[in-house]
Amino acid sequence: MKKIFILLFALTPFLILGQAKKIYRQALRSTDLNEKIELLNQVIDIEPNNLDAYFHRALAKNDLGNYHGAIVDYSKIIIEEPDADTYFNRGNSRYNLEDFNGAKADYTKAVALDKNFVDAQYSLACAKYDLGEYERAIKDFDAVLKVIPDLQIAYTLRASAHAALENYKKALKDYSTAILVNPSSDAFYNRGLFYLDINYFQKANADFNLAIRLDRQNSFPYFYRGTTFLFLGKYKDAIEDYMINLKFDSLDFDALLGLAIAHYKIGDSDSAKAYFQKSKNILLDKANPDIPIEQFAASYWYLKQSMFFKSVFYDLNKL
Repeated sequence: MKKIFILLFALTPFLILGQAKKIYRQALRSTDLNEKIELLNQVIDIEPNNLDAYFHRALAKNDLGNYHGAIVDYSKIIIEEPDADTYFNRGNSRYNLEDFNGAKADYTKAVALDKNFVDAQYSLACAKYDLGEYERAIKDFDAVLKVIPDLQIAYTLRASAHAALENYKKALKDYSTAILVNPSSDAFYNRGLFYLDINYFQKANADFNLAIRLDRQNSFPYFYRGTTFLFLGKYKDAIEDYMINLKFDSLDFDALLGLAIAHYKIGDSDSAKAYFQKSKNILLDKANPDIPIEQFAASYWYLKQSMFFKSVFYDLNKL
């Protein structure tokens, strides 16, 4: 009897470890993230140094939006056995929290540990882009595109970085290359926005036409095509597009402002006043009684077309 007791006592750690492996396999099979986390909690209770369990628990927490919890688990692994994948995934959690500096640091470590980690290189470029480090972001996008020359989103983001640096020829080349890679609605829409920003209204209009032709369920190209019509003096066409935009979102104050401006331009003061008042009502909580135009600080017109908007605002405000 004593021998049997000693044998069972000696076998207990192996039985517990076997149970931990069984629960771990069950956790990996589970598609319910909460159940997966609960199972991995059990594994970690049995094996506090099971770094694979921490890693998969971190992934599940991240997918549930518990980014802080994921970061804690990834950090446990990094303290014990730092590796590129864990730095990369912790960077993703930090990025989701808009901690772009923290994400940048983690992506940098991931690339340093694995020079061929293209996903980390791309994410590093995105973090630098979001931090306004456009020249550095461009260099990272360059490196990514050498490996994946047909990655459309990399051309689009590199184009945006070039545009931010006012390298318009390079920006246009990248937006156009993105279209060659995949002539999608989004690709034409993005180049259209670029043309609009640099006041190439006819070219912008042509791209928004193509974007709409490829996807009629996206409201944004209608608004921006309407805006190109407005600047081209085609006010009735602008009104038509803004009205379509309002069918998608009746509270779109940018479209309402566009309608107010277009109606004012064709001499329909009553309609201009009505649409202007509707936009003001939506933005009422943002009003500054001392500086009325500041009420529209969140609008496209104020942010992107400030000179033009100021030139018509005071006329509209008098109606």
